[in-house]
Amino acid sequence: MASVTSFFAAPVDRLADLVQPVFHGSATAAAVVLLTVLVRAAVHPLSRAAARGQRARARLAPQIGELRKKHGKDPERLQKAVLELHARENVSPLSGLMPGLMQLLAFFLLYHLFSGGRVTGELFAAPLGGRWADALGDGGVFGAAGLVYVALFVIVAAVATFTYVRTRRQLVAAGQQDQPRLPGMGAMTKALPLLSFVTLVTVAVVPLAAALYVVTSTTWGAVERALLYPATGG
Repeated sequence: MASVTSFFAAPVDRLADLVQPVFHGSATAAAVVLLTVLVRAAVHPLSRAAARGQRARARLAPQIGELRKKHGKDPERLQKAVLELHARENVSPLSGLMPGLMQLLAFFLLYHLFSGGRVTGELFAAPLGGRWADALGDGGVFGAAGLVYVALFVIVAAVATFTYVRTRRQLVAAGQQDQPRLPGMGAMTKALPLLSFVTLVTVAVVPLAAALYVVTSTTWGAVERALLYPATGG
């Protein structure tokens, strides 16, 4: 793992040297953001592939529902019929799985790098290796370092609210379709959108370098999902 994270650490140093004339003491922080954007852009084709897979599975959902009604008492026959349907429509039942795994791998490696203390530097007065608790102990919420976290919390709250609203609309729209509702679906519809606010807790407890990565990646992800998965609700 150390050798892999070192592979990502070198571009951070090179990017920091490149942007140093513009960002000066915050060059490493800017490099963290730029590297995150570059990695997200590199895996964007995988996100598009995952979106195509999801749309394909959604298109077949009504037909699969009919097969469940027809073969619900014969699991083996149902499985065979569903596989035949996917083959006939040239849709892989696992489409989107591999792109998602590749994205998770890249994101995990970057998070491991930024949270492991290997990236040093500052964002204004806040050390990239420090945490919110450190900022609170050094000037409080509105101290020089504390204000950096206030700005991050504002961005995360805005992105989380945007994601919350879109997720609720999509879940409500899905619930209004003529599809069988699973047990507990109502509770999930209420709870799932709230997960977008978990990022606030993450930013508060991880090192600032990892927090910058999380905020940048989360913001990119929200915009990307808005483009790839247009809301169907009103």
